Amino acid sequence: MRIDEQPRTRWPDLSGFRHRRPDLRLGSRLQRIERPGAVPGDRITVQHTVATATAEYTLLLNAPGWLGRRAVGEALRDAVAELRAIDLTYGPTRPESLVSRLRRDEISPESYPPLADLVDRCAAMRAATDGWFDAWAVPGGFDPGGLLGGWAVERAAARLRANGVHDYALVTGADLVVRGHAPHGGPWRVAVHHPTDQDRPPLVLEMTEGAVGTSGVSGRQGHVIDPHTGEPADQLVAATVVGPDLAVADAYATALYAAGPAGLSWFRDGSEYRALFAHRR
Repeated sequence: MRIDEQPRTRWPDLSGFRHRRPDLRLGSRLQRIERPGAVPGDRITVQHTVATATAEYTLLLNAPGWLGRRAVGEALRDAVAELRAIDLTYGPTRPESLVSRLRRDEISPESYPPLADLVDRCAAMRAATDGWFDAWAVPGGFDPGGLLGGWAVERAAARLRANGVHDYALVTGADLVVRGHAPHGGPWRVAVHHPTDQDRPPLVLEMTEGAVGTSGVSGRQGHVIDPHTGEPADQLVAATVVGPDLAVADAYATALYAAGPAGLSWFRDGSEYRALFAHRR
């Protein structure tokens, strides 16, 4: 069996599925993970939160019972170790991280394959966003922070799949990636709340694979730099993008926050990514 295939698992007939409560909520003040309801007896469910120096991550695992609790625990430990390792190894605020050493020209990207992948992704997103996502146009030099969190989550998710866990959700801040099914047996239901109007009904996504990336939902101003002027971006309150890969969705959200409504043109012509929110100040 290929590493990324869904395991052979018995699921209820989704044609009669009636679960309607969101599993996850994203948005200012309302961001939370709902308590799961009844879980089938042949499933192992785990929720674990880990904090690094730069972010907090919550992992929700919904594994088949035949995998065993020991194997599920090993999968969880492996994913958490990946998140911690990325924070230590690539965090731009750490003086001895690979990113900091790259900024000081002490190493080249080719010195470490994961670093080369990170740099290549930043270059690809700079091209895809007409330069509005530019990891090199940041005070102090190269800073992949606009997609580093999403890249870390995707690498941790790959560790889960490598250990046989194919149904999960990983959440950090207002970003998440999901795959497979939630503990209740249906697709993950993600309620994305409006960043400023909390009385507006949320947009609810039913997902079995995909990611949601957000920039600006915390209300913090000045955290995204306009790469063309060097000044803090101030056109939008928040930008939210959905698509297959969280690193890409994160970078698109960062770029859209900087570019404003002009960035909506990136999501036409059959793009796999879609802008959910792009609200002016």
